[in-house]
Amino acid sequence: MTSLFPTLIQQTALTDSNLLAELEAACWMIEDGDTAGHDWCEREGYPGYTSYASLDDLPERAPAFADLIAVLDQHAASFAQQHHWDLGTARLKCDSLWVNILGEGGHHSGHIHPNSVISGTCYVSVPDGAGRIKFEDPRLAMLMAAPQIKSGAPPIAQRFHYVSPQVGDVLMWESWLRHEVMTSQTEDARVSVSFNYALVD
Repeated sequence: MTSLFPTLIQQTALTDSNLLAELEAACWMIEDGDTAGHDWCEREGYPGYTSYASLDDLPERAPAFADLIAVLDQHAASFAQQHHWDLGTARLKCDSLWVNILGEGGHHSGHIHPNSVISGTCYVSVPDGAGRIKFEDPRLAMLMAAPQIKSGAPPIAQRFHYVSPQVGDVLMWESWLRHEVMTSQTEDARVSVSFNYALVD
């Protein structure tokens, strides 16, 4: 049996507890002052808070975000190596970074990240009952008459893959991979920082 066309999800840990604490404080600072972001969330029916549509300069607003990007750059380089990418003279650049805060009932429906190469999330606060992240087999639309998968089949055979992140986890995946955040079952906030990497000259 030959396994072809793997879909890789990189899960690593941010072990700097000081940076995690600084990130959490920075996320709440951003949430507290982002009137435009709150307005967008209310207008779009987003069940929580995100700075995605309102702020594009987080590293200039708090040093913790710049420090996070420095760490993410190393993770992105490893991700590219694991995929055997030939980048030529181009380089990977974190070109967007945003805060997400979800409370009880908070979720994010299935989506992809167009115009990016790598996407991911760093988990800053993950209370018990926070929503898992769900990844979808990119072949779903083409499976048509494929039989159901047996219960208990290994992850490599499943149509969906769920990750229950822990504080400090950094997940990275290719940006075309469809994913969603499942509904949170706790009043405590799930705080994360998401990001995209583009390929630039």
